[in-house]
Amino acid sequence: MRRLLLTRLAALVPLLFMVSVFVFLLVRATNTDPVKQVLGDGASEAQRAEMRHALGYDRPLIVQFGSWLGDAVRGDLGRSLFTDQAVLASFTERLPATLGLVVGGLLVALLIGLPVGVYSALRSGSLIDRAVTGVASLGLAMPGFWLALLLVLAFGVKLRWFPVIGYTPFADDPGAWAYGLVLPCVALGTHSAAVIARQARGAMTETLRATYVQALRATGTPRRRIVFGYALRNAMPPVLTVVGWELSTLLAISFVIERVFGIPGIGTLLLDAVVRNDIPLVQGGVVLVGCIVVLINLTVDVGYGLLDPKARPQ
Repeated sequence: MRRLLLTRLAALVPLLFMVSVFVFLLVRATNTDPVKQVLGDGASEAQRAEMRHALGYDRPLIVQFGSWLGDAVRGDLGRSLFTDQAVLASFTERLPATLGLVVGGLLVALLIGLPVGVYSALRSGSLIDRAVTGVASLGLAMPGFWLALLLVLAFGVKLRWFPVIGYTPFADDPGAWAYGLVLPCVALGTHSAAVIARQARGAMTETLRATYVQALRATGTPRRRIVFGYALRNAMPPVLTVVGWELSTLLAISFVIERVFGIPGIGTLLLDAVVRNDIPLVQGGVVLVGCIVVLINLTVDVGYGLLDPKARPQ
């Protein structure tokens, strides 16, 4: 297990370096001049040249990247051009709102997807199984932002059961925080619930047809023990892989859901930075999001190794 962890950690360094290079070049490829946006149209060329020199934008790209990467390794991702707040501080300030939304969406997906998928596999070929497959296909075809708008209209505007927009920090009122995240989490987790349900059904159906399961049935082992003691655990590795992929997807989709419900998370922060062409904030924020995705994949790999010893390096 230690070797698996060390192998995955060693692979993260070149991956994060490539992400940094890609983001740096992509941000620099835009035609918008951030200095002009900060100073406005009334600034003189001398003032713009002075600001470019102060920010280091007049140096060669390779020098700019080397300087930025050296500071990033030490934890300094620069400062916002518009708020002058450190990028890392801005990111960590908004991160709890996004994490609450993503974790809530994942819980919705797991609480719906896993039980429904397993139950459907146990009733394979029945009317319930076909109904679950149809509903799962509908969930896969339903965009998260569209479902979010429907939920706002139905439960926020018409019935007024939940708040339509706004966010209450957990530290201020945990009850209001959880209550306000109900609709966003349902909108975010529905698609992933359908994906997990289909994967769980397929993996569980295949496992229940395995030879050892037939042998357990022949020896008179109780069905509950076969399902929960043997089959479910052996069906979990492929499901765990899908859960890890969906967690990264939830993080990406949460940026749109934050906009719909007015949640001040990192998605709102980065989208505003893109609109204003706030280069340090976009650059540092995207790299930090990449780090989160990489850590999610690392956690999934470790979990896969715990469930399946064959996945561990020999």
